[in-house]
Amino acid sequence: MRYITLILVLCVLISCKRKVKTEDTAQTRTAGTAELLVDESFARILDDQIEVFKGDYPDAKVKTILGNENKILPTFLNGKVKLIVLSRMLKPEEENYYKQRQTPIYVDRFAVDGIALITNSANIDSNITVDEVFNIMKGTSSGNKKLVFDNAYSSTVRYFLDSAKVKTLPKTGVYTLNNNNDVIKFVAENKDYIGVVGVNWLLQNNSDILSYLTKVKMMGVKGAKGKSGDDEYYKPLQDNLINGIYPFLRNVYIINASGSNGLGTGFANWLSSPRGQLIVLKSGLGPHKVVSRDFNLKETN
Repeated sequence: MRYITLILVLCVLISCKRKVKTEDTAQTRTAGTAELLVDESFARILDDQIEVFKGDYPDAKVKTILGNENKILPTFLNGKVKLIVLSRMLKPEEENYYKQRQTPIYVDRFAVDGIALITNSANIDSNITVDEVFNIMKGTSSGNKKLVFDNAYSSTVRYFLDSAKVKTLPKTGVYTLNNNNDVIKFVAENKDYIGVVGVNWLLQNNSDILSYLTKVKMMGVKGAKGKSGDDEYYKPLQDNLINGIYPFLRNVYIINASGSNGLGTGFANWLSSPRGQLIVLKSGLGPHKVVSRDFNLKETN
């Protein structure tokens, strides 16, 4: 009888273990676990998206791995993590790993970000032209304006290098720190520098920099001649992002190479859904699609 009882207990334990394993490995568009590499410039808006997504789908777990573009991209390109949020699309040579394995790569834009230029609130001059910014990046500026970026390997630095058509930062006039918070603090304490940060970083509540935000202000930027926004100075306000008239815009993409119909695909699709786009709208960024609002009008006597 003792042996029979022991055998029954072992059967129950094995059955439970199998059940747990099945539940842990089950992957659907709304359940399971997914890892997501995120350019740290967009960390805050992704936190908001994931929080609401998990509220809608309690069995879903999306884990973010943050880092600058240069740090996280190799992890995607070698297939260790197959979901990534970037401010650019992949280059043809960067797709080789997945092409060789015949794994499709899906790219979806879900937001439009503005790169804000900030200056100390005490400065009277709060406008700058695109040409002035590019001259600083080229090291040919005749003025005393200096740019400060989050770090030397960030997507923001890469964006301005590409836009100014230069390959390396100049020896003078451009400086890099460690992160966006450092840039905001530095500009708040130094009048002669222009900080370069993502709009979302300024708009989201961040206890680490709240006391510094009142000491900085966003600059107006005038576009290059013949380009959008060349008629006056525009700030990276949401309407200007949506209308495309603020000069320093960049798309925000989620790139999915998971090759399955699991949670990664479900979350990527959700970002472009009306609910996901509403969160983008509330964040202050430009949504991929402007969410329409329908009203039911009823006649009243």
